[in-house]
Amino acid sequence: MTTRYSLWKHLGKLLMVLELCVQGIMISTSPPPPRCPSVCICTSDLLSCTRQNLQQVPLTLPPTATTLDLSHNVLFQLHDHWLASLPRLQALRISHNQIKDLFPKTFHNATYLRHLDISSNYLHAVERYYFDVLVNLEELLIYDNWIIRVDEKAFARLSSLQKLYLSWNNLTKFPFQSMQGFSHPKLRTLDLSSNNLSSIPIDEIMALPVSIKNGLYLHNNPVKCDCTLYQMFQQWKQRGFSSVQDFLEEHTCRAFDNVARSLVRFLKYSTIFENCSLRKGYLGAPEVNLRVLVEKPLLMDCNTSVHDPSATYMWISPHHEPITHPGNSNHTLEVYHNGSLKITAAKPWHSGVYICIAISKHYNLNKSHEVNVTVHYPKLDGEFFNTGLTTLLGCVVSLVLVFMYLYLTPCCCFRCCKRSATLSPPQECSAQSSILSTTPPATEGPSRKISTHKHVVFLEPIKEVQNGKIQLAVSEDFPDTKNPKIPQLKSDSESIGSIFSDTPIMS
Repeated sequence: MTTRYSLWKHLGKLLMVLELCVQGIMISTSPPPPRCPSVCICTSDLLSCTRQNLQQVPLTLPPTATTLDLSHNVLFQLHDHWLASLPRLQALRISHNQIKDLFPKTFHNATYLRHLDISSNYLHAVERYYFDVLVNLEELLIYDNWIIRVDEKAFARLSSLQKLYLSWNNLTKFPFQSMQGFSHPKLRTLDLSSNNLSSIPIDEIMALPVSIKNGLYLHNNPVKCDCTLYQMFQQWKQRGFSSVQDFLEEHTCRAFDNVARSLVRFLKYSTIFENCSLRKGYLGAPEVNLRVLVEKPLLMDCNTSVHDPSATYMWISPHHEPITHPGNSNHTLEVYHNGSLKITAAKPWHSGVYICIAISKHYNLNKSHEVNVTVHYPKLDGEFFNTGLTTLLGCVVSLVLVFMYLYLTPCCCFRCCKRSATLSPPQECSAQSSILSTTPPATEGPSRKISTHKHVVFLEPIKEVQNGKIQLAVSEDFPDTKNPKIPQLKSDSESIGSIFSDTPIMS
């Protein structure tokens, strides 16, 4: 038994040694983790290979990278699935290269890509398969290329897109219809400036959501001067759209078709549009402004000029919340079958721009309508003056009353007024008439200063310093024999006129 037990014990040790050997062989034969390419700089999640004259992408890339910078190289093309080794990639910069085209599966492994910069290359078109898999893409920079055409479905699947830059290309037209409706609910910037747009489809642009129109940059294009174009940009200027306010002088148009250089800054010099008969509400439905008291109901009509009985209506609240189905109640918001929106009890947070969109049976956008709602309190109706104006008016009235008191107060008695013309000081005038006199008082002693044209409204008995002690001015003309210690105010002109001295008045 002892022999068998010893045999099994040695056999178990042998198996353990064999297992350890196998594990060591497997570890030694497994490929090492990818190292940083010698031409790149790697950090924990950043991979920078910029300005290295690379003609192709390095084969081994560390999988921990979330940002890859390949800008300022000489890359000609990007092969399919070249990003398969970067599952965490969120930002890709391949600007300033020589890329002319993209393969159908160039970005098929970049599911989490949020920022893509492919500017300053040689792309001639934007095909529909270029970016169809980048569903999480937020910023797309394709400016400074040679693009002359954009497929109408090129950005159809980019539902998370917020900023799209297509400036400094050779575009002659752009598919604005693909941006209508809810295809791009987060889009805030669409830059089409500095292209070759000779005409702008006003109807398609006016059907865009307000959020897109506020960031739609169309300046520096050779468009033809037109009254409708001028009116559209004037409306955007009045509404404070940043796309117009920030580039006011860059909005130009051609005054003559056959003269390519006859560009006019039509928003700054509008004299060429003096003969235009611009009508309010000419561009689509007129803007509607409604006011409602707090806790009061409000009914908004969807005036989209749609006569299709099968059409459905969708509203967007100022907080970008869709109100989709007719009859669907959302607390205080309710949509009717005819497209009207009712606010059952208005609240302050209901203020803002509401957008109504009419959708046909095939989910195609027909028309849109905007309503600007202001919810206010009842007390605001009776306020005809603003607080600043009321305060200013009160200050003016106060100053007038002070000057009237200082300069227009009549004499207390006829005798005082009669004696005021003589050289002798009045002895029987009241203190009020002496106070209002602008004649400097006579002084006694070197410590009293003469100051003219000084007026004091509030008076206190004058204190004088004598032998280092403060002594109140006591009347010498009417001494109190019973109680000589009680100080009295001097009634002569000197004591009363001394209030015009520069000596500080102590209360």
